[in-house]
Formats: sequence, C-alpha cells, structure tokens
Amino acid sequence: MHAPLSPSRAERTDASAVRIGALVPLTRPGWVEAGQHLCAGLELAVREVNDAGGIAGRPLELAVRDTAADPQRAAAAVDELARLGVAALAGEYHSVVARAAAARADALGLPFLCSSAVLDALTDQPTDWVARLAPAQSHGWQIYADFLLGAGHSRIAVAAESSVYWASGARILRDYLAPRGGAVIELDMRALAPTAVCDLLVEHRATALLLLVGHPEPAVSIVKSVRRDQRLAGIMIGAPAGQPEFAEWAKLLGDDSAAVPFLRYLPERLSPLGARVETALRERLAEAPSFVAFEGYDTVAVLAEVLRSHGADRARIAASWPRVAVEGTRGQIQFTRPPGINVWQWAWAPVQVVDRDPAEPDRFRIRHTG
Repeated sequence: MHAPLSPSRAERTDASAVRIGALVPLTRPGWVEAGQHLCAGLELAVREVNDAGGIAGRPLELAVRDTAADPQRAAAAVDELARLGVAALAGEYHSVVARAAAARADALGLPFLCSSAVLDALTDQPTDWVARLAPAQSHGWQIYADFLLGAGHSRIAVAAESSVYWASGARILRDYLAPRGGAVIELDMRALAPTAVCDLLVEHRATALLLLVGHPEPAVSIVKSVRRDQRLAGIMIGAPAGQPEFAEWAKLLGDDSAAVPFLRYLPERLSPLGARVETALRERLAEAPSFVAFEGYDTVAVLAEVLRSHGADRARIAASWPRVAVEGTRGQIQFTRPPGINVWQWAWAPVQVVDRDPAEPDRFRIRHTG
C-alpha cells in the first residue's frame, strides 16, 4: 500500500511554492483506506502539475492533515492551514468532517474544494467559498433507490447508526421510496446486536437490508450474521455508502463480500485521461484505484487550473468557481447551484450501482447506472 505524504515531509517547503491544504482520514476511526486512495490521487495530480512546470513556474505543494474522522480535529486543521498561508483547501472523505471543515473555511474566507463528502447540507447557509466534486447524497441515493425498485425490492430494512449522514440517507430513501410503494424499516444499531438484526428482518419480511453503519464494524459482523442465517438466504444486502469498494472489505469477508451493491462515482468507460490516470494510480497504490482516488486527482486538476488562471488570491479563487471548465478523469467538470445545495456543485459526476462478482470477488459488476 502506498504510504501517504506525511506532515513532516509536507512541511519542508519551497518559499516560492503555491500551497494547498489537504484534509484526509489517515488513522482510525477514519476510513483509512479511503484516505489513502484520496491522498494518492491528490499527490499524483500535484506531481503531474509540477512535471508540467507548476503554477506559472512556481511548484505546487500539498500540506496534508489527518482528520481521523474527527470534525473538531478537522476544524483545527483548517485554522492551522489558513495560518500557514495555503491558497485553498482540498479533500475530506467523511461527510460530517467535511461539514465542519466547510463551516470553518467559510468563516475564514478560505476556498475549499471538497473531494468526496456527499451530505447535501455541506454548509447551513449559501457560501461562495466552498465547491464540491462528489455528487450530493440525495442525487446518488435516489439512483440507488431506483435500483432497489427495479430489482423488485419494496420492503427495505436499514441497519442505521446514529449520525447526521446516516439519518440523512435513511430520510432520502424513505421520502423517495414511499410514494413509489416502497417501505423503509429502520433498525437502530445503537440498541441491536448483529444477531438480533436477523430476527427483525424475518419478522418484517424485508427483502433487502441496507448497511448504514461504520466499516469495518459493525458492517462486517452484520453481513456475517445475515449470511449465516438460513431464514435469510434470499435477502439482498446493500451498502449505498460504498463500504465494499475497498480491498479490506473483501479481505475481511471473503466470499461473503460479493453481491453487496454500492454506489460508485465512475463512468462505464474511462476517457483516455481517465485510463492514463488509472494506470498511474494502480502503480502508486499497488492495487486497483477506487473512485475516491479519481476524486482526489480531479480536485487538484481543478485547483491547478484555477490557480493558473486566477493566481493564489483566495477571494479570486472563490469567485472563479462558476467559470471553471476542466476536463477531469470522469468527464467535464463545471460548477452550478442545484436547488437545495448551498455550495458550488459539479452536477453531476457519473453514478453507478456496482457489486463484487460472486464468481470473482475482485471483479466489479455494474448493476445500474444513473
């Protein structure tokens, strides 16, 4: 596994450099594998920018900070990076962490291009300081709900932990499925053991169980319990938030890792740029890159273009979001203001529902595209 840039290495700075602060979960309870992929994409793009002459002859540098999925730690990192003089912020995978970072960046007047977090309400109020590449949760999860209905599922249980992100996901599913004849049965994982989930699935005659819980636990234990229960042989397990995307999922669950559909933000076919970046990321990570690595790369591609065109002045960067037009690894990136979204938003990155193939768990099958 590629080792992400360490803060100590990041701080050996060139006085002429243009610096970007990067927020990434690199230690538990953060989703470390997602953080490593995000970091790999960010770093690869920075290297390519510098190989091509940097920003008007000045090197581009990343100052990486580990958020460890902690909103307070992220807000403190934003303060520190602002003091260090970064031109902009990039990154973050966890929605509740990105939300704290976005609020702080907005308060400080620091441009933040959010790579991977999807919570619709990334900020409470409309802001010009924040833009986002990942599709909003309501967009992706409604596509996932269409997939469920198309696959014949109308009684859907959600095993949910307590967080703004999971509560938002459950609400999106409920609001979208109810008018279309679907029922959402909520199972509170603060109060239930994985084995108790099985009894409730039988009792409620659910045909699908969605994991709105942390990875690896309790997600892995729930999957093992359900797969072992003969009464639930026909039930579909799904994970819209993408837990099965990473190699650790397959390592922990073996054959049970397959046929768990999740959301992935990739096109059916990569462009020549996407294919070239995929090869470079695979070399860097020593494994297949996830969509999160592409999000990291695209983040720096956008920021580099903005810095070349508008310089490193923070206010000018923030004012440039509506004029961005950058060829990313997954399509042309431009920002607009979709209804109900308070930040500048790429509407939309491509969305797929995929799973691991039971015949070959290292291979992904596309089940639905939105």
